[in-house]
Amino acid sequence: MSRLSVDIETYSSIDIKKSGLYRYVQAPDFQVLLFAYSLDGEPVQVLDLAQGEKIPDHILFALFDEKVEKRAWNAAFEWYALGRHFNLPPSMLRGWINQWKCSMVHAYYCGYPGSLAAAGEALGLPQDKRKMSVGGALIRTFCVPCQPTKANGGRTRTLPHHEPDKWELFKQYCAGDVMAEMAIAEKLDAFPMPEQEWQLWRLDMVINERGVECDRQLVDSAIRMHEAETAALIAEAVQLTGIENPKSVQQLTKWLEEETGEEVADLRKGTVAKMIDRLEPGKARRVLEIRQELSKSSTKKYAAMRETICDDDRIRGLLQFYGANRTGRWAGRLVQVQNLPKSHLDVLDSKREAEFLAFARQLALSGNADGLRLCFGSLSDTLSQLIRTALIARPGAKLHVADFSSIEARVLAWLAGEQWRLDVFRTHGKIYEASASQMFGVPIEQITKGSELRQKGKIAELALGYQGGVGALISMGALDMGLSEDELPEIVERWRNANRAIVQFWRSIEAAALHAVQTGEAVGLRGLVIAREMDARTGQDFMTIRLPSGRKLYYPRPHIVENQFGRPAVHYYGLEGGKWTVLSTYGGKLTENVVQAISRDCLANAMVKLDAAGFEIVMHVHDEIVAEVEGDRLEEMLAIMREPIPWAPGLPLDAAGFISDFYMKD
Repeated sequence: MSRLSVDIETYSSIDIKKSGLYRYVQAPDFQVLLFAYSLDGEPVQVLDLAQGEKIPDHILFALFDEKVEKRAWNAAFEWYALGRHFNLPPSMLRGWINQWKCSMVHAYYCGYPGSLAAAGEALGLPQDKRKMSVGGALIRTFCVPCQPTKANGGRTRTLPHHEPDKWELFKQYCAGDVMAEMAIAEKLDAFPMPEQEWQLWRLDMVINERGVECDRQLVDSAIRMHEAETAALIAEAVQLTGIENPKSVQQLTKWLEEETGEEVADLRKGTVAKMIDRLEPGKARRVLEIRQELSKSSTKKYAAMRETICDDDRIRGLLQFYGANRTGRWAGRLVQVQNLPKSHLDVLDSKREAEFLAFARQLALSGNADGLRLCFGSLSDTLSQLIRTALIARPGAKLHVADFSSIEARVLAWLAGEQWRLDVFRTHGKIYEASASQMFGVPIEQITKGSELRQKGKIAELALGYQGGVGALISMGALDMGLSEDELPEIVERWRNANRAIVQFWRSIEAAALHAVQTGEAVGLRGLVIAREMDARTGQDFMTIRLPSGRKLYYPRPHIVENQFGRPAVHYYGLEGGKWTVLSTYGGKLTENVVQAISRDCLANAMVKLDAAGFEIVMHVHDEIVAEVEGDRLEEMLAIMREPIPWAPGLPLDAAGFISDFYMKD
C-alpha cells in the first residue's frame, strides 16, 4: 500500500489549548496555511496555500484514494482540519478516517512519548531528522492573532508578506515535521500495532467528533452565580480580616496566627477542616469557613465547558486515545470527564438522587442561588455536584449510561485464578463482604453494610490488590475510616492469606519479567506472554507483555539493576512527570499494568460491539460507556456488555446502568 505522509500549519483565532481541536477548526477564520507531504518516501514538498499555491491533482487523488494510507503525527488534527478545508460532510469525514493512521498513537503504543520532539529524542534520531526547535516561535507568529501596536501598523494578524524571512523558515519547519514523522514511523513499523487497535482508534475519532451535548444555559448560569458568590465571600473576608487579599496564603496565615495565637503549618484542605473543628465560633473560624467554601468550587470545569462548546452546543475531543501509554487506557482532555465531582445531594436516599439533581438543575438554570442555598446548603459545593448534569442528551434522545461492575477486581481474580473470588463474581458479587468473610472467618451473612468488618474488607480490596501494604491502606483513607495504624499490618496479612493465588501471581509475573529480560526467553503465564523483543536495524529493545486480546504492553530499553530494597528488578525507560527517564517495576506494579490493560480491552470490546449494534457512543469514563439513544435500549446495551469475550474464557462480566436526560453517577 502507498503511504502519504502529511503535515499542515493552520491559522485560527480560537485558542486550541483552551478550546480544543474541534472548536479551533470550526472558527470562521480557520485557514490551512501550509501543506507539506511526501508520497512513498519521496523528498518532502511544501505547498504555500496561504499565498495561492494549489495541491497537485495527483496528491488530491492520493488524499482520497482508499488504497493510499494517510499518515501524520497526531493525525486527528490533519484529518479533521483537512476535512474542514475540503468541506467534507460528516458522513464522508467519518468514512475518511478509515484511510488514516497516526504515528503519535503508534509511539504511545510502543511506550514512547506523545510529543514529536520527545519521541525523536527517545528513539535516538539524528539531529537532522528531529523536530526543529524554532517551531513554537513561528507558530506564535503566523498561527495565532497578534496584538495591534504602532510598530505593526495596528494589525491583528501576521501574514507571510509581513515577515518573509520567517515565513520561509516556517516552510522549512513544516517540511521538517514530515521528515521527523517519517523517520519515527520507519522505526515504529518494526513493531506494528494490531489492526484491531487501529480500528479502535478510528472509532475513537468518530466518538470524539460526534461529541456530547452541553447545556449552555446551565453553564452560563452556574458561572454567574459562582462569580457573585465569590465576590461576596471575598468582601466578607476582607471586612473580617482587614487584609488586602484574603486568598493569599502568606497574608492569611499571618492574620490567623495573630488572631488565634497558634502556629499555622499550612492552609491545605485537610488542615483547614481540622482547624474549623477545633476553633470556637468567631472571626477566625468564619474566615476559614470562607476559605473552605471558596476551595469547594469546581467552576473551572464550567469555564472549560464554555470554552469548548461548539456552535451546535456539543463538546468534542474529550478523550485521548492511549492517553495512559503504559496500559492503553484513555485519558481525559479539556473538561476532563475522567475527574468530574461526584454528587451526594441526598446521601440518605440514593434512589432519589436523580430527583434531587433534577430539582437542583432547575434552580441553577433559573439562577436561583438563594433557593440552592436554602435546599442544599453550600452554593459552591452544589454547583460542583451539578457539573456532570451539564452534559445532556440531544432533543428526542436519552443518555444510556452503563458501567462494568468491579471490572478490575474481576480481571484480577480471573488472571490469578483466585477461585473463591470468581465464585463471588459469578453469584452475588458482594466482594467487600466476601473478602471480610475470608479474612476473618466470619459467615458472610453476619457482615452487614455498615459493619466494621465490611469496612475492613472494603479498604483491603481497594488498597491491597497490587502488592500494597500499610502505606497503601493509609493512602486509601484507612485512618479516616476510623481504623488505627496498629491494626493495619494485620489487615494486610489477613488479606494476603485469603488471596494466596493473587500473591503467587505477583511473584510469578515478576520472576517471568526478570527471566525474559535476562535470558531473552519468552515466558507464558496464565494467558500472558512476557518476552524481550529487539530489532537490530532500528536499535530498539523492549520487554513486552502480550495480553489475551493480542495487544502488547511495551517497556522500552529494559535492563536489570538493584532496586531500593537491594533486589534485582526490571528497569526501563518511560515518562514520569513529563520527563523521559528510567523507571523501576515489580510484581505488584506489573500486575496492576496488566489488570488495567485487560480491563481496558474489555471496555474496548464492548465499545466496538455497541457501535456495530447502532449505539451512538458520546463518551466513556473509566469503565463506563455513555451512549445517546432514541427510545429505551438499556437492557440490550447491558446484555452486549455482559457477553463472554472469546479471548477471556471464564471471565465473569457484569454491568449495570440507567437512562437519564443528563449525565450523573448512579
